Amino acid sequence: MNLDRRQLLRLGGAAGLGAALTACTSAGDGPAIASGPVDLKLWTHDPGYADYFTAAPADPALVGGSAWTYTVDVTSIAPADIVSRLVNQAVANRPLPNLAGLVIDQYPRVMRADIAQSLFVDLTDLTEPLGDRLLKTQPYTVDGKVYAIESDNSVSVMFYRADLFAELGIPEDIATWEELLEIGADVAAATGRAIGMVADGDNGSIVNGFTQMLLQRGGNLYDEDGGLAVLSDESIEVLRLMAEGVRTGALLSIADPYGGAAAAALKGSKLIATVMPNWYKVYGLEANAPDQSGLWRARTIPAFAGGGHIASTMGGTAFAVLKDQAETDAAVDFLQRTYLTSEGQLARYGAGAYLPTLVDLYDTPEFQDITDPYLGDQRIFEVYGAGAKDMPDFYQAAGASLLRDSLGGPLLRAINGRADPEEALREGLRAYERQAPA
Repeated sequence: MNLDRRQLLRLGGAAGLGAALTACTSAGDGPAIASGPVDLKLWTHDPGYADYFTAAPADPALVGGSAWTYTVDVTSIAPADIVSRLVNQAVANRPLPNLAGLVIDQYPRVMRADIAQSLFVDLTDLTEPLGDRLLKTQPYTVDGKVYAIESDNSVSVMFYRADLFAELGIPEDIATWEELLEIGADVAAATGRAIGMVADGDNGSIVNGFTQMLLQRGGNLYDEDGGLAVLSDESIEVLRLMAEGVRTGALLSIADPYGGAAAAALKGSKLIATVMPNWYKVYGLEANAPDQSGLWRARTIPAFAGGGHIASTMGGTAFAVLKDQAETDAAVDFLQRTYLTSEGQLARYGAGAYLPTLVDLYDTPEFQDITDPYLGDQRIFEVYGAGAKDMPDFYQAAGASLLRDSLGGPLLRAINGRADPEEALREGLRAYERQAPA
């Protein structure tokens, strides 16, 4: 089946796309390879995943006893291009990978028009036996079925400069956000330093920062059935708190948490604490302030006085297996071994500091004994473990990218004190509803 780009774009907005993909891919790629050598093709955006997956076939702790012997060939593709290329390749009957890494904010693109069901293997038989041990399956669930396995729990904690907290008399055990922002306002007035940050750049960074706090407070953008849940008391409270923090200077308003302004704020000790996921330690703190090694610490996030969690989450990448290929059974076996076993999760942390998604592993000596030199040789899994046990669920739906673009501007106006939080949320939802497909 061959469709030109114009036809593909027309299908992309219609329920018929899933049927078109099924028709294009159902012929398969020869008889299934039941055992022996198999060469798996993998698409990912992250060199860390490439290194892990290409090294895994040589690790007997991972692949020992498998019916297959593996080699892995990796193609590097930008996150936003992976879904587009999968759909284009499938519709054009061109070769597909066996495994594809899908960044969490790109995954909603496959939740519509039966795309996930048409392209990917239903992995629920692998995840269901693990029950509550396995975290973060909700963002990759479509119609009750799991189609991708998360790589990193992405536990959000509070990183802080222990030396400056001591110098400024900021307690390390502050209990609530409200108390933290009150102290942060005094610190900002006296020193110009901030104890947190909010993003004011693109819609993605704005909504992601808001969502991280909303999840901690106990709210969500969607409910587990995919219905909109963004207009809530929790959302209004979080927006008000963010706006108050920006107004007093306790929270630094910054365009890009990973860009030059953030780097300058870290290097200049203007930003002395921030709530971000575990991976920010590597990509934010260490990358921008290597000379501050040993000065930073991590703790669970101060709770909201009104309730919620002591942790949150932001970001992630999950791997899906392409269906109806000669290598499909082998790819499922390989993903299970590398992602859903204790050995695989320990190896994955060793390869790229990707946190386990099996919650009971946080209490094992293999993880509890890990110390982090950048965090002053802190036993970091004492913090990550406490956070993982109180992780909020995060639900997505097919309209998530449209919702993000609709909410970004109104949220920013509320955060900057130029709009009432509730009206800002209603404005964003009105914009979403005007554009959402019927």
